[in-house]
Amino acid sequence: MNDSDRLPTAEFVHHVAITVPNLDEAIDFFVEALQCEQLYRKGPFGDPEGDSMKRRLNVHPDATAELAMLRCGPTMNLELFEWDAPGQDETPPTLADNGATHLGIQVESIDSVLDALSDRDDIEILDEPKTNVDGPTAGLTYVFCRTGWGLMLELLEVPESMPYTDDTDGRMFEPDVSWGDSPDVGLH
Repeated sequence: MNDSDRLPTAEFVHHVAITVPNLDEAIDFFVEALQCEQLYRKGPFGDPEGDSMKRRLNVHPDATAELAMLRCGPTMNLELFEWDAPGQDETPPTLADNGATHLGIQVESIDSVLDALSDRDDIEILDEPKTNVDGPTAGLTYVFCRTGWGLMLELLEVPESMPYTDDTDGRMFEPDVSWGDSPDVGLH
């Protein structure tokens, strides 16, 4: 891929957005369980007289939404949406469904995080942690969890290096600061 094939003027991923059934509960979970910081809330918003919600966001014209923007760790902005829309499917998708998503969080110690989460009634730890023994991610340990509203979280304990690095000069992004750090650069 040459520079002319790239998205013109793209700088970085600004945020990831997740739809939740109850904005207050989701904010509480991310702030309390994951130590995210709520930055702002907006809404409700909609277009009761027109069809701009359909045109701009591809939702029912009568849909309304509220949102909250959170900062999770040093490098991620997370936008949470609560929608009220006619015909809304409230069944959380499984990981195998098109458009499904999960949030992967790298941790220093999966065991410590699981101990901290085990007493919470708003998250289900799906299985024991698994360590990959071969392939491009040998040494990586992970476990999936599901929030009460269906969001899948993957907790990952990443080794110092993984075998995929033997086959490419490309590397996954790893910040120089940890989850609780707030670097002053790039803050708006």
